Amino acid sequence: MVAAACLTLAGVLLPVWVRDRTARPYFFFSLMAVATTGFVFCDLRMIQAQTPEEFSSAVKWIHVPIWFLLVSLVAFVRVYLNAGRPWLAWSAIGLRTISLLLNFTTGQNLNYNEITQLRRVSFLGELVSVPVGVPNPWMLVGQLGVLLILIYVADASVTAWRRGNRRTALRVGGILALLLLAAAGQSALLVWGVIKAPTTLKLVYPGIIVLIGYEVSREVLRASQLVHELREGEQRMNLAAEAADVGIWVRDFARKDFWASAKWRELFDFAPAQEVDLERMLTKLHPDDRDPVRQALAKAVADGGEYASEFRLALPDGRVRWIAAQGRVDLDADRRPIRMRGACTDCTGRKQAEREMLQLRHEIVHAGRVSVMGQFASALAHEINQPLGAIQRNAEAASILLQAGSPDLDEIRAIVDDILSDDQRAGAVVDRMRALLRRREIEIQPLDVDELIGDVAALSRPDAAARQVSLVLEIADDVPPVLGDRVHLQQVLLNLISNGMDSIDEAGRKVRRIAVSAVRDGARAVEIAVSDNGVGIPADRLEQIFGSFFTTKPAGMGMGLSISRTLVETHGGRLWAENLDDGGARLRFTLPISSQVPSDAATEVAAT
Repeated sequence: MVAAACLTLAGVLLPVWVRDRTARPYFFFSLMAVATTGFVFCDLRMIQAQTPEEFSSAVKWIHVPIWFLLVSLVAFVRVYLNAGRPWLAWSAIGLRTISLLLNFTTGQNLNYNEITQLRRVSFLGELVSVPVGVPNPWMLVGQLGVLLILIYVADASVTAWRRGNRRTALRVGGILALLLLAAAGQSALLVWGVIKAPTTLKLVYPGIIVLIGYEVSREVLRASQLVHELREGEQRMNLAAEAADVGIWVRDFARKDFWASAKWRELFDFAPAQEVDLERMLTKLHPDDRDPVRQALAKAVADGGEYASEFRLALPDGRVRWIAAQGRVDLDADRRPIRMRGACTDCTGRKQAEREMLQLRHEIVHAGRVSVMGQFASALAHEINQPLGAIQRNAEAASILLQAGSPDLDEIRAIVDDILSDDQRAGAVVDRMRALLRRREIEIQPLDVDELIGDVAALSRPDAAARQVSLVLEIADDVPPVLGDRVHLQQVLLNLISNGMDSIDEAGRKVRRIAVSAVRDGARAVEIAVSDNGVGIPADRLEQIFGSFFTTKPAGMGMGLSISRTLVETHGGRLWAENLDDGGARLRFTLPISSQVPSDAATEVAAT
């Protein structure tokens, strides 16, 4: 009956270890159950023996299953409680191994040097055999090994108790220690002749199996409950994922399995029963996005970290669908990838909105340039009229000279040179205006700071002269080229200079001055500042002035400084304002030095 119960438990729990090799407690328990089966059959042979020789042989062979049972017991405690001093475990196993060797090399067996006779006694209504003989002193080695096992179990139980796993420590460690103590004590008393009765180890060792089987069965029951909870959780997760329009996928590296939810298959245009793997998934991507996505996934697997990317799917009907993906990689104790999980959502609408927003921003920036040029229109018209008037007067003078009988050719050549010079001056003004007014994308390239500020000053000086404002340039000699878009940065400077002149008009000062300075700011940036001696900025509005639609001008739109900050940040810099001690304000912004910014960064800024 005991053997049948043990084999049944082993048959139930051993397949758990076969399917999951990490479930080592089930393997060691199954080994203990099989060893107990061998033990009880040897014990049955002992109590039914008719001669001392039969009893001695049964005692000798019973030590083999006892060795397997005790060694498996030590291993089970180690992996189940994850506690205990290893040297104690190895010492106990070593002594039991030595005692097993002594069992076959000394006396008739480890317990007796010689069994002289058998006595028949009554036990549970049956007559059973009880030996009478000379004990083998080497039996102490085996008993010492059992004592070490008992100490190891107690040590592991105390450690588990201190970790907070008190119930398991008490059930497994405490009761197991008591059963081992009872088995060792009874065996010693019987062999040394202190008590005259048959051994009841046939009840003690199966008791150990029942105890551990109960504990392991609780784990199986808890695992079954977890499976039910996981299924319920999976259904909830699928419901939440479907409600959020999220597709989920899991890649198992050990089993080389790829699982995907129904929503994920719908996003990637896979049939419900169609086989899916990484390469098939990558073939669905836009050709330009396959390698970046493959590299991002490979990096996540190598580093054991998270990943996030956005890519395009090339649909069969020719449409393009944008996918936002994120996930992480799980590693084992040796930092080897176990599985990769990911979630994907359709972000086509967001991408479309971003494109429309970018287009709208370009429209607003262009409107800002037109607005600035509108403010400079009268001054620029005067700037153009001057060379046009000079051209007209020179042309009239040349016409008069040509009517003479012998015209002065040198004088006419000088007049023609003046006409060419005035034409170039007018053309330069028109070219600057056309460049600022032209609708265009951001083009990042190295720019000479001196030339950049000089062009803006040439556009601003006519208006500054009309408003009696002195425009001063203060450019340091060591300022290196910066990385940026010429037209957009000119728009920023024009906005700042125009605001400065408006502030000076409001202050009504006699000395009216704007200074544009440029200095190197560390190893990676150039700082450009526009300073005025106007009314300044209220301290509580130094940051507020950069908000959209915030303005202090009666006819202002409140977009100039907001657009300027956006343009500067797009170039990788920052724009801020501060008040001067002697009145007025200074607006400063930084730009990256071109030699310090790699080409791929420039491309990234241009794309932004």
